Amino acid sequence: MNDEDLTPEFDRVEGATHPRNTAQLLGQGSAEATFLKAYTSSRLHHGWLITGPRGIGKATLAWHIARFLLAQAPATDGLLGDAPQAPTSLNIPPDYPIARRTAALSEPRLFLLRTNWNEKKKRFNQGIVVEDARELKAFFNLSAADGGRRVVIVDSADELNVSAANALLKFLEEPPDDVIILLVCHRPSRLLPTIRSRCRELRCATLSASDMALAMSAAGSDNSGDENALAELAGGSVGDAVRLTNLDGMGTYAQLVALFATLPQLDRPKALSLAESVAGRGKEQQVDLLVGLINQFIARTARTGVSGPPLVEAAPGETEVMQRLAPNPDAARKWAELQQVISARAAHGRAVNLDPAALILDMVFKINELAAKLVAR
Repeated sequence: MNDEDLTPEFDRVEGATHPRNTAQLLGQGSAEATFLKAYTSSRLHHGWLITGPRGIGKATLAWHIARFLLAQAPATDGLLGDAPQAPTSLNIPPDYPIARRTAALSEPRLFLLRTNWNEKKKRFNQGIVVEDARELKAFFNLSAADGGRRVVIVDSADELNVSAANALLKFLEEPPDDVIILLVCHRPSRLLPTIRSRCRELRCATLSASDMALAMSAAGSDNSGDENALAELAGGSVGDAVRLTNLDGMGTYAQLVALFATLPQLDRPKALSLAESVAGRGKEQQVDLLVGLINQFIARTARTGVSGPPLVEAAPGETEVMQRLAPNPDAARKWAELQQVISARAAHGRAVNLDPAALILDMVFKINELAAKLVAR
């Protein structure tokens, strides 16, 4: 099945290959080794919480684990006498039947629990709802007759509503035989403590600049710019790096740095031009990107006042601007406080459909107000 043939998918990054079709797992060698050690040395835990920042390859790891487990015989778990050799990799050849069926979402022993597309309303549901989670019972009942291991991928557990989370918890508390549940989770602190306590955590690492470049290429999104700057601004997340590349986020961030270099004597024409660049219909992604980049600039400025400037500049002149705006820890504290205020105001503005240009200008003016108090003219 080609990616283009699929119904809209909530867990897809526009312009990138879906994680289940990503053949190479990059930057997660430690997590892979941890899982394989558990697989070969002891009874395999039934629930795995795959954690780490968004976009670093957690879902790709989950799909690699799923293919690997479905391709193995359950009797070999922890019984190396039955296996000719302990596996050293999760890789399964792409032409293997299991790999083809998982890519096509036609493998009967695999269940994908995620936010679904509502065909009638032509939009995604509000998270993973209880009706979706309850389908697991039918999946387990139907699959049991086939024998063999069964795998559930939850992508992501952050999207579970309360009722769906409680429904999933029942299966984690009393899992059926030969079932492995893989929960992709960006912010585990938001999960029910009872769900966390019934899973073994598998922590994923942020990607290095070189791994990110390889991962972006594997995902079908190449970056011709400074890979170190991109990795820095993306925070080691290939998902964020793809978004930054697709929406010219690096160029937008450079514009922000140049604008904030004029503080506290804000260049208002430049500020207005920046705000108007995201005005109009069909610019929702650009608005979200710009709001996120403004928040990121403030956060990086606050960190500069505490621990010094970033080791890698995400845009030319960034270090000089941030050192001037946050010369000491006291200034850093004020920038951190402002970020909380601005984030809340931006979230409210988006919720009530405030004009995007007005939203951006409000954020920029608040930043200029604080700069006027901290920086000598």
